[in-house]
Amino acid sequence: MEEQNSVSRREFMGGIMVTGLAARLAGAKNDTKRDLIKPPKLQVGDTIGLVSPASPVFEPSEVKQGEKTLQKLGFRVKLGKHVGSKWGYLAGSDMERAQDLMDMFLDDAVRAIVALRGGYGTVRLLPYLDYDKIRKHPKILLGYSDITSLHLAIHKLAGIVTYHGPVALSTFNEYSTRYVMRTLTQTEAVGEIEDAPDAMPLTFPAQKQESVVAGPLVGGNLTLVSTTLGTPYEIDTAGKILFLEEVGEEPYSIDRMLTQLLQAGKLNRTKGIIVDRCAKCQPAEYKPAFNNTLSVEEIIQDRLGDLGVPVLYGLSLGHVADKPVLPLGITASVDFSRGKIAIVESAVA
Repeated sequence: MEEQNSVSRREFMGGIMVTGLAARLAGAKNDTKRDLIKPPKLQVGDTIGLVSPASPVFEPSEVKQGEKTLQKLGFRVKLGKHVGSKWGYLAGSDMERAQDLMDMFLDDAVRAIVALRGGYGTVRLLPYLDYDKIRKHPKILLGYSDITSLHLAIHKLAGIVTYHGPVALSTFNEYSTRYVMRTLTQTEAVGEIEDAPDAMPLTFPAQKQESVVAGPLVGGNLTLVSTTLGTPYEIDTAGKILFLEEVGEEPYSIDRMLTQLLQAGKLNRTKGIIVDRCAKCQPAEYKPAFNNTLSVEEIIQDRLGDLGVPVLYGLSLGHVADKPVLPLGITASVDFSRGKIAIVESAVA
């Protein structure tokens, strides 16, 4: 029997065409803006919905592992109906994954939604989400990597703050746990984010620019940010601080994606750019694409160094054990002379 607050399959299927059209029309208007809503804060004992909007787990036991991780933080966990499903490289069909996500947004007992893992597939869900209903039920959405697609779409079309941070199968060490709890369970601004042990900040200050800038945070995984260009979900960077993270890409691929963002006008309109240390971004060990290469650091300098905006490279933001939570749409201050980020506005209501 369906739960009272879940979306029936008939209602969900019936709304797909209308929802997809509404998304396209909303995205077609570049000046379409909605006042940003902060979701209510989490409290210990609240229920978190655990979903798989992207790739499946490798082992069935990983679902239990993700559930136990959130329980150890003091939360109850509700599993999506298809959280353990598998269809090739996807965690079930697009309809199943989209319905799990919508069910969690519409379930009043669920106070936050956490992705079990990333991988690939969230971009396929975007036309099937009801952004008006999501806006009426604002709640925390936490994840990174492929979850960037959901962050971009929900932030833009539902006008809700979402949270770039660990998935349930991430390493919840002291550093990451501290920022999850500080960001999501208190209404005070987090303030300056402590450098992770492996961070090596390197700045490329723009000439005649202030070393400290402030603006709303936007961004996420570089591949997904570039993938959504030209769609209703493409990122708005004007007057904002853009952060990008990536893993395992060869340097030429980083070059290609930054060049795409550059030519799309998404980089020179920012107030500043932050790029994480790009874990494992190096030529392939077996049959690299080119015999000669630029380093990622050289590419950052070449593609971003002459934009006229300050650039900070080398922080730990994405595919690393120590990562903070970055609330999308919330005001951050970046001290490019010191290589420091501070969240200067409360991230939750």
